[in-house]
Amino acid sequence: MSHDGMRSYLRYWLEVFRLPVIPAHEIMSRMRMDGDQVEVALRHLANGRGVIFALPHMGNYEQAGAWVVRRGAGQFTTVAERLSSALVYDKFVAFRESLGMEVLPHTGTSGPFGVLAQRLRQGRLVCLVCDRDLTAGGIEVQFFGEAARMAAGPAALAVQTGAALMPVVLWFEGEDWGARIYPEIPVPERGDKREKIAVMSQQMAQRFEHGIAEHPQDWHMLQRVFVADLDPERLARRVGAGVM
Repeated sequence: MSHDGMRSYLRYWLEVFRLPVIPAHEIMSRMRMDGDQVEVALRHLANGRGVIFALPHMGNYEQAGAWVVRRGAGQFTTVAERLSSALVYDKFVAFRESLGMEVLPHTGTSGPFGVLAQRLRQGRLVCLVCDRDLTAGGIEVQFFGEAARMAAGPAALAVQTGAALMPVVLWFEGEDWGARIYPEIPVPERGDKREKIAVMSQQMAQRFEHGIAEHPQDWHMLQRVFVADLDPERLARRVGAGVM
């Protein structure tokens, strides 16, 4: 499994670098979409309702982004982690923008939440990779029987804007690509805002579990996610300081 996982991860990088020369008809024809939820999402967008695609680090995110843009979603907005090298970060942003993405840094003066909420209220698509918490406001969920920290942003945006939160998993299917969009996770009728976010985030984690269990070699999370693997003192300091 470790061998297959690293081959999958290296395939991802190979395809990322080659994506500009992969013909558009291959990007479209080689995507194997499981289910009809992409049609539901596109109808939401056509009717002016924002959609949040929440994803784990799986498969080929850039190919899926190029595919959904061509499929009819138009430009979408996402968030990228700042890298230690500003030059490398800027190159990745320029590359993703060339595919039809609007890329916001995950850190800044006020953070990306306000801009993401604005895009959703405009009836646009937001795509967020969220199986690892990069903020101080992450949610602790049960994930494969262990406590894990995931980003609260997708659920928080859905609660605040009324956008449809739809988990997505990606994988490699032979020489092609596979994807599944899960049905919308509704905002609970009861509870305060934090409680609603926690319930929705747990349901999102369960969808990720399902997809990862089916295609474990294509989950490229090579960072610490589970609370038991984190340094508790460092985690407490960062949460207390408001950074992660």
